[in-house]
Amino acid sequence: MTSIRIDGRDCPTRAGINLLQACLEAGASLPYFCWHPELGSVGACRQCAIKQFSGPDDTKGRIVMACMTPVSENTIISIDDPEARDFRASIIEWMMVNHPHDCPVCEEGGECHLRDMTVMTGHNTRRYRFTKRTHRNQDLGPFVKHEMNRCIACYRCVRFYRDYAGGDDLAVFASHDNVYFGRAEDGTLQNAFSGNLAEICPTGVFTDKPFSAIYTRKWDLRGAPSVCVHCAVGCNTIANAREETLRRVLNRYNADVNRYLLCDRGRFGHGFVNAPTRIRTPLRGIGGQQVPISMADALTTFARMAAQGRIVGIASTRAALETCFSLHALVGPQNFCTGQTRHEQECTELAHALLARHPGALPTLHEMESADAVLVLGEDVCATAPRLGLSLRQSVRQASFHTADDAKVPRWMDAAVRTLGAQCPSGLYVLTPAPTDLDGVAAQTRRAAPDDIARLGFAIAHEIDPAAPPVIDLMPDDMQLAARIAHTLVAARKPLVVSGMQYGAPALIQAASSIAAALARATPEAGLSLVLPECNSMGLAMMGGLSLETVMEQARAGEISTLVIVENDLTRHLSQADVAELVAAVPDIVVIDHTATPLCQQAGLVLPVAAFSECSGTLVSQEGRAQRFFQVVFPPAPIQAGWRWIQALARSLDPPAPHMTGLTGWQDLDDVLAALAPVFPHLAPATQAAPGADYRMNGQKLRSQTYRASGRTVIRSYISVRDQPPPSSPDTPFSSSMEGAYGPDMPAALVSGYQASPWNSVQALNRFQHEIGGPLRGGDCGIRLLSRAGHPDAKAAYATDIPRPHAVQADTVLVLPDTRLFGSDELSTLSPPVMARATAPTLGLPASMVTSGRMVLHLDDGPHVLPVEPVPGLPVGIALCPAHMVARAFRFPQMARLETVPDEEERS
Repeated sequence: MTSIRIDGRDCPTRAGINLLQACLEAGASLPYFCWHPELGSVGACRQCAIKQFSGPDDTKGRIVMACMTPVSENTIISIDDPEARDFRASIIEWMMVNHPHDCPVCEEGGECHLRDMTVMTGHNTRRYRFTKRTHRNQDLGPFVKHEMNRCIACYRCVRFYRDYAGGDDLAVFASHDNVYFGRAEDGTLQNAFSGNLAEICPTGVFTDKPFSAIYTRKWDLRGAPSVCVHCAVGCNTIANAREETLRRVLNRYNADVNRYLLCDRGRFGHGFVNAPTRIRTPLRGIGGQQVPISMADALTTFARMAAQGRIVGIASTRAALETCFSLHALVGPQNFCTGQTRHEQECTELAHALLARHPGALPTLHEMESADAVLVLGEDVCATAPRLGLSLRQSVRQASFHTADDAKVPRWMDAAVRTLGAQCPSGLYVLTPAPTDLDGVAAQTRRAAPDDIARLGFAIAHEIDPAAPPVIDLMPDDMQLAARIAHTLVAARKPLVVSGMQYGAPALIQAASSIAAALARATPEAGLSLVLPECNSMGLAMMGGLSLETVMEQARAGEISTLVIVENDLTRHLSQADVAELVAAVPDIVVIDHTATPLCQQAGLVLPVAAFSECSGTLVSQEGRAQRFFQVVFPPAPIQAGWRWIQALARSLDPPAPHMTGLTGWQDLDDVLAALAPVFPHLAPATQAAPGADYRMNGQKLRSQTYRASGRTVIRSYISVRDQPPPSSPDTPFSSSMEGAYGPDMPAALVSGYQASPWNSVQALNRFQHEIGGPLRGGDCGIRLLSRAGHPDAKAAYATDIPRPHAVQADTVLVLPDTRLFGSDELSTLSPPVMARATAPTLGLPASMVTSGRMVLHLDDGPHVLPVEPVPGLPVGIALCPAHMVARAFRFPQMARLETVPDEEERS
C-alpha cells in the first residue's frame, strides 16, 4: 500500500494507478470526462486538474492532470485549491460554449455525467452570447440515436468503439470547433457492442434509440437486478420498468463477467416481453381454436387431463432453475425431460463433465482478458457468446502490456501502451469452419470441417503431451500448425482453450479439453472455457433427465396421456414431422409459456407464464455460475411465474401424487430453492446466489426507485387520486417504490441501479467499489457451482475417439449452422430493433461452388431454395445454412444434396 495526502487528509491507496483513481477510491469528488476504467487515460478533456505539491514546504504547487499522473509515495495534492477549482471551472465553461440548453428534453436527463460534473465544478452561468456551432445528426441504425450538438469532444466513443470493441465504422472527423464523431456517411453501426455508446458517452450524444420512443426519466423508472437470457454467458443487467411495462435493459457491473459492457443482443433483445406474441390469458383448444378461459377453468381442465394417465414434463434450457425443478417435482424424475434432443443433451452433459474434472483453471471472462495465448477451437464465439468474444479481443493486448512494463510505462496510459504494442505479435489462434470477427486480431486462422479441426486439436494435445493419443495421416501443413500452436500455448503463462457446441461436434469439445488438460500438467493456470447454447443449459445439464427422442418413443408406444411443455418451442429441436407425430400420439398437451409457439395451436391447454422481467429466478451460466434475476414488472393475473403455475396444477389434482407433497406447500422462491438442494446436491449452492426475500437492510426492504420518484397518486390520477399501495412480491427483498433502504454497501446481487450523490449517472458505480475496476463492496453477484481453480484431484484424461478426416463428396455438402448475432436467438428475434439488424437468410458457400444466385438444398423435410452468398475462406464441400431456419428441419451437422436452380426457374 501507498499513502498520499489529499487536502490535508492522509489516504492509503494502491501503487500502479493514477491520481484520479486514487482520489475516487478515497471518496473524493473529482470531475472527469475522457477517463474510463476500461479505456484508460489519454488526458483529452483536462477536467481532472488538481494541484500537486513537491513537498510539505511547497506552498505554490503546480497544476497537473490527475488521470495522467501516477501515484507515488507521500504525494501531496489538493482538489479544493482555488487555482485548481478555477482551472476546472474554466475548462467546463468552454466545453459548454456550444452545448445546447436542452436538458429538459434530453434523453440523458437525470443520469447525465456532464450535468453532474458541471454542478461539481460550480459552473452555473453562461457568458457566451454568440451563435452556437451546430452539426447535422446521423441515422446510426435501430440501436443508437445521434445528437452531435451535445458533444464535448471527450473522445470516449471512438476510443471504445475502435480501440476496445474493434469497430471501424465510427471515427472522429475535422478538428477544433468542427470536430465530429460519427460515420463517414449515414448508416447502421456494425459493431456488436454499439449500444454501449449510450453508457460510455458522458453526455446525450449517443442514446438508447428504442428507449427514446417510450422515454421515461430515470427517477420515474423502477429497477431490478437481472441476468441476460439471450446466451449462456450470464451477463448481469438492470431491468427498468414504468407503468408495468419493461422499458429498457442496462449493463449491471459484475467484476468477473460482463463488467462495464453488454452486447447489443443482450441490451436490445428484450422486446419479446412486450411483443404481440405474448400469451396473456389461459387458452383452451376447442374445435381447433384457442378460446380464452378463466384460471379456475384451466386448472379444472388440467385435472381432467391428468386423471387419464401418465404425465410427462418437458423442461427448457431457457427456463429458470426453479421452474425446471418444479416440473421435475410435478412429474417425477422418471417422467422429466430436459427438452433437448439426445445429441444436444449428450453435448451439454459432456461439457459439464469435462469442466467439472478439468485439472486446470476455469477462468472468468475478466480473467480471460489476461490470457497471453488463446486457442479458439471450432466456435464462432462472437456470434454464440459475444461478450466472451470481446474478452478474447482484449487478450491480444497482453504482449503490449508486457512491453509497456519493460519500458516502465503504466498500463493505464492508453495511447502510449497502444503505440508500444503496435508491432507486438498476437497470441490468438482461431480454428473454425467459417470466418469470425476475431480473425482480424488473430495470429493465424485455419478453415476446415469440424472433424478436421478436432483432429488438429488432438494433434496439438499430443504435441504438448506425448501421452495423449497421436493423430495419424495428418497433412504436413497441419502438423506444422499443430506444433506452432502447441509451442505458443506451452510458452504462455496463462494459456486458454475455448470451444463449444455451435457445430454439434462432441469431438471439438473433447479435443479442447485434451489440450487444456495437457497444458495443466505444467501450467496450473491453463484455462478451459466451453460455450453452451442457452441461458440455463448448464443448469439442465446438472439436473439431467430424458431426451426428446425418449419421449417420442414413449409417445409412440401410447405410454403418455398428458404432456406438459414449459417454455420450450419444440419446433426448434424437432422436425415438423416429429412434432406432428408427437401431437398425434399424445391425447392432451399443455403448453406453459410467455410467447406463442407453433405448438400452441395444437395444445389442449395454454397457460401464460411470466417473462424474466415479471418474476424472479435463478440461471446457471456456462461457467457454472448461479445468478438470480428479480421481478421488476408486476403483470396482471393470471400471468405468474412458471413454478407457481406448476404448483397450481399440482394443487388442482385430487389427491396430488405422493411425490408432489412438497411442491404444493411452497410459499415463495426461497422454499423452491430449499427443496431443490437435497434433491440435487451439486445445485445446492444456488440457494446462496443472492439474499433471500427476507433480507432487510437497516430493518427495511430495498427500494427499487430513486428517492426522486414521482408520487403514486399522480401515476393513477386519471383513474383516482386515492393512494394505491405499490405492488409487492413475496419472492424478493425489494419494495417497488422509492421507499426503502439503499446504499453502496448493499449486497451486490441486489443492486438495482447506481446513484450516490452527487453522482447520478452510471459513473456512480465508482462509489460501489472499494477499488476502481474491482469487485463491488457488497460481495459477489452469484456463486460458482464449479470451482474456478478446477478439480483439485483431477488428472489429465485424454479422449481416444479421434474422428476420421472429412471427405468431400460430389454434389453433397456438409451443412453447418450459420449462427448470427442477430436473427438466430429464439427470443431476441421477437424484438423489433434486433430484427431490424437481422439480415435475410442465405446459403453460404465457397466462392468456387457458387454457380447461380439461388440453389436448392435438399434437407430431411424436402428441398429448400435459398439465395446464395459466397463466404471467403469457407472450405469446399461445406455449406452454411441459417440456424434459425433449418433447426426446424434437422440437427447439425448433416450431409445434404445440393443442386443448381434450373435456368428457367432462376429467370422467373
